[in-house]
Amino acid sequence: MSEVKIAAETRTEFGKGAARRIRREDKVPGVLYGHGSDPLHLTFPGHDLLLALRTPNVLIALDIDGKTNELAIPKAVQRDPLKGFLEHVDLQLVQRGETVTVEIPVLTEGELAAGGNLLEHVLGTLTVEAEATHIPESVTVSVEGLAAGASILAKDITLPKGAKLAVDEDAVVIQVLAAQAEEAPAEGEGGEAAGA
Repeated sequence: MSEVKIAAETRTEFGKGAARRIRREDKVPGVLYGHGSDPLHLTFPGHDLLLALRTPNVLIALDIDGKTNELAIPKAVQRDPLKGFLEHVDLQLVQRGETVTVEIPVLTEGELAAGGNLLEHVLGTLTVEAEATHIPESVTVSVEGLAAGASILAKDITLPKGAKLAVDEDAVVIQVLAAQAEEAPAEGEGGEAAGA
């Protein structure tokens, strides 16, 4: 996993008005917390942060006011529901060698068995523990040849080296459902005009 360097500034103004002013300058308000320290209120460059957050569980190397360097991972990201721009971000402090619990996306590959089967992602992400500087970006599961009724449990998924499962090992992650045939309308329903 690569680190993304972002310059951040401490902020002293709080509230909705201050947050709006920050966003008008193409910046994003946020909070950095963890390791028992007081939360640190920061302002991040909007475009740089948006690009960084395209990678799930990205490791961010923060340069705070040109004085302090910290490592962090995103914990909560708030976006405008209509326009999608970043409104606020919470980051968690991490240290090299520290184990963190994160959710990684579950991807699938392969073709299901013939017969119009449907693939259902019961869990779109898998909760794992991994070293902060070696967080896997995703995990890929083969669904090749699976037929209706088949399921893949969390314990069946091969995790990247150094990652441990942090969810019930018997949790269903993916299951294959039989496609349901559309029922034909019963006689006398639809199609006939009333009073004909």
